[in-house]
Amino acid sequence: MIVIGIDPHKSTHTAVAVDGTGRKLGEKTVAARSTGHLELVRWAARFGERTFAVEDVRHLSRRLSTDLLIAGEAVVHVPPKLMAGARRSSRERGKSDPIDALAVARAALREDLPAAVLDGPEREVRLLVDHRDDLVAERTRMQNRLRWHLHELDPGNEPVARALDRAVILDALAERLAEAPGTVGRIARELVVRIRELTATINDLEREIAGFAATLSPTLLELVGCGSLGAAKLVGETAGVGRFRSAAAFARHNGTAPLPVWSGNTERHRLSRTGNRQLNLVLHRIAITQIRLGGAGRAYFDKRLAAGDTKAEAIRALRRRISDEVYRRMGHDERLRATPRATLAAAA
Repeated sequence: MIVIGIDPHKSTHTAVAVDGTGRKLGEKTVAARSTGHLELVRWAARFGERTFAVEDVRHLSRRLSTDLLIAGEAVVHVPPKLMAGARRSSRERGKSDPIDALAVARAALREDLPAAVLDGPEREVRLLVDHRDDLVAERTRMQNRLRWHLHELDPGNEPVARALDRAVILDALAERLAEAPGTVGRIARELVVRIRELTATINDLEREIAGFAATLSPTLLELVGCGSLGAAKLVGETAGVGRFRSAAAFARHNGTAPLPVWSGNTERHRLSRTGNRQLNLVLHRIAITQIRLGGAGRAYFDKRLAAGDTKAEAIRALRRRISDEVYRRMGHDERLRATPRATLAAAA
């Protein structure tokens, strides 16, 4: 099997082909345009059976991956951390586009990565969730600045914590600041208006995301501790759970598979800090919610504590268990969505 590693950039993409042992076979740099992507496919045709390994840098590599998939090529995405690790272990020192592309190819040879697929509704969900997260972060920055201005205008009379997204609180602040003097009062009034606008946009996005989640992952929403935003994040970041050959492969991707760190007679594992941290965060929130609410999740957590685990170890074990359940439920939802399409194709 030939692996073609690609280091994508805004203007150019550099590709390096390696064989099954990691030996470099060829190198090619093309323009970061659809014409350049076609040129890359033509160049790669000489290698026979092949897989393209593209460093996963989201927007920079998306058009390249899409064009390769449309051309019928096999594509995997290599996380930048894996590429960096492969580059550090290489005997060739320095940093350049060909060195990075070679590291991408060797990382793909070494790791069992899920195959990439063409964009579906999962990408729309991910874009909406990411946009909502950006707006929430922007609103938080404005709320923090507003609090300092309110403290300057009237010390000790600021709203309670986490209240600056409530319409009734914002309305009261607008009325209170209407006659506030000076530049500080003016800026505070403008911040209140902007926070109100952002809150309305965020609420609209959350309703839209909830609709997507109900359509794409109804079974996942039935999992205790998994709300609409969490389900949408899981669906968007996973980009099709069918890409993963097993629940263990999915756990490794999301960072819940524990790492063995033992030698001799003491067998133990530790937290994995690799994998998709967005997925890992959602699974952690589900675990904490299940522990708080009780039920099967709390019972399993207490069982691990009784067996001698620390609290952190018990939470990690529960998170791994939840990962398996999420994998099962997302697979079930994907099969349900695929069934009508298969029925229509058979009828045609």
